[in-house]
Amino acid sequence: MDLGIRGRKAIVNGGSAGMGRSAVQALAREGVELYVSSRGEERLVQACKEIADDTGAKVVPICADHSTPEGREKILAACPEPDILVGTCSPPPMTPDYRAITDQQWRDAIDISLLSPVEFMRRVIDGMAERNWGRIVNIATVAAKYPGEIRVLSGATRAALTNYTVAVSKLVAKHNVIINNLLPGMHHSAFVEVQFNERAAAKGITYDEEVAEFSREWRIAAERFGDCDDVGDFVAMFCSQQANYITGQSLVIDGGATTSIF
Repeated sequence: MDLGIRGRKAIVNGGSAGMGRSAVQALAREGVELYVSSRGEERLVQACKEIADDTGAKVVPICADHSTPEGREKILAACPEPDILVGTCSPPPMTPDYRAITDQQWRDAIDISLLSPVEFMRRVIDGMAERNWGRIVNIATVAAKYPGEIRVLSGATRAALTNYTVAVSKLVAKHNVIINNLLPGMHHSAFVEVQFNERAAAKGITYDEEVAEFSREWRIAAERFGDCDDVGDFVAMFCSQQANYITGQSLVIDGGATTSIF
């Protein structure tokens, strides 16, 4: 299916690995011109080169911390009038004890997963509305909808982001600016692989065994973690021309770990 976005320009923040990289890959396959930010230059440049070589798309790396004003200025200077904005970031650490969360961890989480995407939206939405076309997708977390202590540092800030984006989506839908959220559960991202290899090593078991144990404990119906491409493909779909009548939605992608009819 042709998603109707060939030639559009997109900013993808946090796009060097994991779900962000999968989003870049999926958009590049559709012929989107991409501007990809990340803090780690080596991994970012390599990822952009590989995706460009694979798809033939223009993929521009921007080494910048999008949680800072300086980083945001650098990114927007490279692509001042994006048609598409995709926001994601490295998740904060798991929090098995809410009392152990430090003030600095809260500030960092708020800066990168709430204030940064809100500021990017504020900066680009008016231009999208004037051009009568825009797509914004925030990759948040299933914990924004289904709170749990282990993900409270991630879920609380992204719940606020989800609330904000849904509210704003109602104001700009008449201008064909479509805003949605993706709420992923457990996927084989770089972050998860580090965390779960550490958990496995502490128990003297393999990564796969730790994933299977966690899947049983948290009652993931699929009995496995997802792949990052499962999320990246939905980013492209939500950015498509066909998504012009879907707005203010928050789609859970969690393999059936949570239970809700809506």
